[in-house]
Amino acid sequence: MARLPYAEPDTAARKAIVERIVKERGSLLHLYSMLLHSTAVTEGWLTYLTSIRQKSSLPGDIREMVIMRVADLNGASYEADQHAPIALREGMTQQQLDDLPGWETAECFSPLQRAVLAYTDVMTRHVQVPDDIFDAVSVLLPADKVVELTATVAAYNMVSRFLEALQIHSHTKA
Repeated sequence: MARLPYAEPDTAARKAIVERIVKERGSLLHLYSMLLHSTAVTEGWLTYLTSIRQKSSLPGDIREMVIMRVADLNGASYEADQHAPIALREGMTQQQLDDLPGWETAECFSPLQRAVLAYTDVMTRHVQVPDDIFDAVSVLLPADKVVELTATVAAYNMVSRFLEALQIHSHTKA
């Protein structure tokens, strides 16, 4: 059960943002039902995460692999539940999803994916990125994609921390 009650979506003050969420996300997920307690935060969140997920030029399989790895590292089951089907649609394999927790020894990840996963791990666990890990990514990706990768790791760490602090999970709203 979430630590706070989900906000009521059907108020006049929330009407426009709820319509935008449904248009951009297809439905009003638990995450957004909680965010609605602050329409200002909801608007900024939606804009930022829409940029990361839908406007970034980072390949979809890389983006979703990052999201799934952040969810795994942070124990954010809701995030993983929401993104696993997207990851598969974007080109990750079921084997990659299954092997993600032990990616270091798995054979199903390309050199680029390994570099991205190392970058994701260190950013999530330690914040500061050592030069060797940064260099491994920047040799394989142009500057715009390194920025988008970094923003994706940072954004989904924000998402998982929000979800876990407020105990937002995939079960039915209570």
